[in-house]
Amino acid sequence: TGWDRLNRNGPVVAHIAETEGVAAIAVHGRTRACGFSGEAEYLTISEIKQTVGIPVIANGDIDSPEKARQVLQKSGADALMIGRAAQGRPWIFREIEHYLATGEKRSPPSTSWIRDLLLEHVQNLHLFYGAERGVPVARKHIAWYSKTHPGGAQFRKTINKIETAEDQLTLIRDFFDKLSTTKELAA
Repeated sequence: TGWDRLNRNGPVVAHIAETEGVAAIAVHGRTRACGFSGEAEYLTISEIKQTVGIPVIANGDIDSPEKARQVLQKSGADALMIGRAAQGRPWIFREIEHYLATGEKRSPPSTSWIRDLLLEHVQNLHLFYGAERGVPVARKHIAWYSKTHPGGAQFRKTINKIETAEDQLTLIRDFFDKLSTTKELAA
């Protein structure tokens, strides 16, 4: 939105970009000085939207369907860009889409569905990078998927020591299967 809180020049920069032929602008709701700290603000994004005629994409702290609607309303943006909130939770996009279309929240995905999605994701990482490089690359993704689940911290300690693709996949299956069993017993 600008260099710092006292120097929000986002609308000026957006106008220059549009004049030079930029077709759309994505705006992070923070200043350069803020980086990723503090809360995103959407007033400057609204000012940018009012300044230019090209599509404006709002970004920053959009971590739920409700927040997505709120940001669209506050900013007047044409679209949203989701970053960190999708790490380990790529289904956030369908949750937001459903909520914006219906005003109702979707049921959360089942543990077994998350397990299967993570397994597919990790297998694709292994294929893309090769098993040797894919195993360490997959660790951060596994951490993101498991961070909100009971026992996730211990699971991450264990899986971060694993060196083979096969063992990584086995531990993922075991962890999420145990979670599914625990949830079924509690129900």
